[in-house]
Amino acid sequence: MAFEARHGVHPHEKVESQPFEVDVELGLDLWPAGRFDDLSRTVDYGTVYEAVRAILEGPSHDLIESLAESVAQAVLEAHPPVREVVVRVRKPGVQLGGPLAFAGVEIRRRR
Repeated sequence: MAFEARHGVHPHEKVESQPFEVDVELGLDLWPAGRFDDLSRTVDYGTVYEAVRAILEGPSHDLIESLAESVAQAVLEAHPPVREVVVRVRKPGVQLGGPLAFAGVEIRRRR
């Protein structure tokens, strides 16, 4: 997922939008949905996307670690069948004394 948002420690990062990329992996039993081809037996990925979008486009966070934790918490709270969530947040094109492809974190949270 890709978003333009205002997160970071530095004042200019809270004023100027910058790109963020987010990956979310869900750990849950997919057998019922696969066997019966039934959306109600799995997680609707559209609701996951909307939760991530609300966090990224919501109030500013200083740290991408905090963004990742917020996403993981939102997914686990909203979707009881999810036993595990992996969240990756990347901030492309970061300048830290020289250009970097991205700064990023990956977290894994389990129930």
